[in-house]
Amino acid sequence: MSDWLRHIVRFIVSVLVLMGIGYVVPGFDVMNITTAALAALVITALGYLVELVMGEKVSPYSRGIVGFIVSAIVIYVTQFVVPGMGVTIIGALLAALIIGIIDTFIPTTLR
Repeated sequence: MSDWLRHIVRFIVSVLVLMGIGYVVPGFDVMNITTAALAALVITALGYLVELVMGEKVSPYSRGIVGFIVSAIVIYVTQFVVPGMGVTIIGALLAALIIGIIDTFIPTTLR
């Protein structure tokens, strides 16, 4: 049960963060909450596939430069799957940086 709650909290935080980044970061356009929700699902799925294929250390959720780069690539590729989303390379890098900082401070595990 707590595992489902962790995923739901992470999804809600992801949608809110993507909406916020869409307003703040130049080169990162998310049109509405539906687009942000779909983008959060796609980013989660792509991150899972990257982790499955390349291992946990290369995961977009891992810390470090490799996780940062992989996260930016996942965000950039998401625009090709989600209609209404547009991301430049600089926008993807800035979004990955902001998401990494927020992910550090938002707890996604229940204690």
